[in-house]
Amino acid sequence: MLEIGAGLSTEARARPAAIEAAMAAREPLRDRATLALVFSSTHHDPAEVVDAVREAASPGALLGCVGESVVGRDREIEDGPAVAVWLARFPEPVEPYRLGFDGDGFVGMPEGEPGETHIVIADPFSFPADAFLDELAEQRPGTTVIGGMASGVFPPGSTRLFFGDEVVASGAVGVRLPGGVPVRVVVSQGCRPVGPAFTVTRAEGNLIEELGGRPPLDRLRQIYAAADERDRRLLTGGLHLGRVIDEHSEGSEGGDFLIRGVLGADRESGAMAVGDEVEVGETVRFHVRDADSAADDLRGSLAGLERPRGALLFTCNGRGSRLFAAPDHDASLVAKELEEPPVAGFFAAGELGPVGPRSFLHGFTASLALFYDAG
Repeated sequence: MLEIGAGLSTEARARPAAIEAAMAAREPLRDRATLALVFSSTHHDPAEVVDAVREAASPGALLGCVGESVVGRDREIEDGPAVAVWLARFPEPVEPYRLGFDGDGFVGMPEGEPGETHIVIADPFSFPADAFLDELAEQRPGTTVIGGMASGVFPPGSTRLFFGDEVVASGAVGVRLPGGVPVRVVVSQGCRPVGPAFTVTRAEGNLIEELGGRPPLDRLRQIYAAADERDRRLLTGGLHLGRVIDEHSEGSEGGDFLIRGVLGADRESGAMAVGDEVEVGETVRFHVRDADSAADDLRGSLAGLERPRGALLFTCNGRGSRLFAAPDHDASLVAKELEEPPVAGFFAAGELGPVGPRSFLHGFTASLALFYDAG
């Protein structure tokens, strides 16, 4: 049987905080944890945190990072010291690994099969997550990657990732999960569509020149003219484009889209640049984002799901109090909708999770892994 526990401490001293969180996470486990996920705020010495968790819980494998803010149970600690510890006892061993990028390719990825689930936490300065996910999708179709980019530290070289008893400053750390454990991943991108869907009829790289035979800026003006006052404010305050990932799926709503930011537009030609490469023939739709849309999207993604044994939450550092009026928004919503499972995570500088058949690097997203018993 899968056993999971989570603990959170806001103690100001690193070692007592890590021990308190680890002991709380250990309580529901009958034996030593197979895997520990550890997340610490920037207030604590990372080496002390790792050492204390290993002493208190003796996990078989450990990974994690320092993050701008820490998630534990139903709380998001944004402004003070915090350590969150998530312990899982899987029925089979896990395989931890450390990844690097040498300029030509990725090193350290273990052998594996398509369709596996991996947890990956990476340094945003030294690890090209987009390229890694592209390569993984090509070589191991159907592989799910959940995780995030470490946050809250500058300049490059200051990132702190946890791997076993080590604290490292670059690359990525990951773990391959046992195939017999059901993992459901929820990726809430926090947007809603506005206006109709269009086919890209002319594009080069990330520059869209025509949507349905017209310049995208013309299409956007049409949508703006037909929108209500609320949507007009959102359209001028921050515009996004959703790319349909599976053109054969029914409908073009919510999770069918991969959301990317609109970077700018040329008033003369009407062309529009977006934060991803776009191909002629694919379907796209403009999207807007605000606190209400983000809350509705996450709540809708969780509706009807059974309570998991435990969950990992990787939420964007642009969410939290920067987006929502009330504190602890994502964590408390997960706790409410899923009957308070053991949860831990951190505020990421980019979230990893699947949309459709493969995984992507996202922004402003809540990426959530839910773990269930087999059968």
